[in-house]
Amino acid sequence: MPTSTPSTSAPRSASGGSWRVAPGDRVLAARTGAITLADYLVTRTVELVVHTDDLNAAVPGLDIPCDRQALAACTRLLADALAVKAPGGSTEVRIPPYAVVQCVAGPRHTRGTPPSVVETDPLTWIRLATGRLAWAQAIQDARVSASGERADLSAHLPLMA
Repeated sequence: MPTSTPSTSAPRSASGGSWRVAPGDRVLAARTGAITLADYLVTRTVELVVHTDDLNAAVPGLDIPCDRQALAACTRLLADALAVKAPGGSTEVRIPPYAVVQCVAGPRHTRGTPPSVVETDPLTWIRLATGRLAWAQAIQDARVSASGERADLSAHLPLMA
């Protein structure tokens, strides 16, 4: 468990770079380096959702529901991570009702429907992003709708393995 570290200067990352910390932010010392309390809580939220889904998959009939706010935060975080990993604006990834991001290098669209669109539900997205579901399997099972020449996200997934 990380411990709280009062800090008046920016903490150093494991690579030696510094992060910006807003005044009043709590900084925690973790095994991998310093992390703000807000970021730490988001990572725990992702773990909560992913492990709840894993538990439901492991125990048939258990069906523990995911907290709606935790599911939303997890979905948004992983969608944002895709946009960082595959920067660009040629593909729009839609995960209703929680997230929409533009990613993948190529021609950027500004109006209307983009040339490449990927759409899926939150749990399918989380499974893809964490390596619990393969892109090809999700397409085959019609869990993902993907259209356009840059809609194949298999090269960018999983985000977390």
